[in-house]
Amino acid sequence: MNLLHTSDWHLGRALYGRKRYEEFAAFLDWLADTIEREQIDVLLVAGDVFDTGTPSNRAQQLYYRFLCRMADTACPCRHVVVVAGNHDSPSFLDAPRELLKALDVHVIGSRTEQMADEVLVLRDRTGRPELIVCAVPYLRDRDIRTAEAGESMEDRERKLVEGIRDHYAAVAALAEEQRRRLGADLPIVAMGHLFAAGGQTMDGDGVRELYVGSLARVAAGIFPPCFDYLALGHLHVPQRVGGSATRRYSGSPLAMGFGEAGQAKSVCRVRFAADQVMVAPLEVPVFQQLERIRGDLAGVLDRLQTLAAAGSRAWLEIEYTGDEVVGDLRDRLDQAIAGTSMEILRIRNSRLVDGALGQLHAEETLDDLDAEQVFLRRLAQEPLPEEQVQELLATYRETLSSLHDDDLRAE
Repeated sequence: MNLLHTSDWHLGRALYGRKRYEEFAAFLDWLADTIEREQIDVLLVAGDVFDTGTPSNRAQQLYYRFLCRMADTACPCRHVVVVAGNHDSPSFLDAPRELLKALDVHVIGSRTEQMADEVLVLRDRTGRPELIVCAVPYLRDRDIRTAEAGESMEDRERKLVEGIRDHYAAVAALAEEQRRRLGADLPIVAMGHLFAAGGQTMDGDGVRELYVGSLARVAAGIFPPCFDYLALGHLHVPQRVGGSATRRYSGSPLAMGFGEAGQAKSVCRVRFAADQVMVAPLEVPVFQQLERIRGDLAGVLDRLQTLAAAGSRAWLEIEYTGDEVVGDLRDRLDQAIAGTSMEILRIRNSRLVDGALGQLHAEETLDDLDAEQVFLRRLAQEPLPEEQVQELLATYRETLSSLHDDDLRAE
């Protein structure tokens, strides 16, 4: 039997306002082709199907068209199992649950009232049981912990971890009981969407803590040993859990931010043969190149020239770190990529950002200052004559007044 483990599609996600539907469509086409080429029997999607709880019509269209392709009789995939992640709306995913079940698409959007509903027995085309899946969705705080007055953060953390561990122990026991009842040595696969301790993340990958106000990183040891394979979602970097070859994060199939630019993306092919479980990552092609460029103006322009000569179509994030004040930075960068297929999505001037606040003491934050104070602090970072400081301040106040007037007219 061949499984394919994926997660964190984040359909509908934008990057600095740039829509990415073409990328998502290309990935789903590649995924469907891979399923046919590799003769995949079961597809697992371990959470964060969508980027928000209210996905756009275009994102929904991509999702449902893909599922219809999986349901085609010509497709080797017999079952699709989808669990919700922390970005997904449980009610939205669950709404068409019974309809999708008729297409052998099994969706678990939230912790079920009867835990046995999370233990799925998948059957082949002749009706013979072939796999047991413990389809555990993202477990929300309210699902696994009872709040008590006066409890400490440590108590809350302990209860969260215990709740997750107890949930997996319960579904594992039900799966083993189901296997005994069926009288067949069926493999047991578990799914989940959580943060395993020691997991690797990347700057700008969009991964946020699952449980607000708590680390809630579970140890790899909480998962029962009866799981022949553990398919996890949430972390975008493909990786093993606790060093185990059969406990993995597949990672996101697309780079979700410039922090993931250059990172190899993959999905996990899992093959059950006799008593062996063989796992191999299948690399996902790059459908849209992302490039993060950091340096002074000469270094940035040199890199842009190299990319242009190579015919790059990359989306760019540029961080200017030079000491020189470049008032027309955006214009010069736009000129450098003129006539190319590259697009600058973000420019960050580290010199301005790092020097703008000019903290008087370590505890001072931006919230302690009003807008004009921030502007004055920024002016103080430059060796400007007092006359020019007052002129810039007057211009700044005039600009703010104009913006305020525009807002009033819009209302």
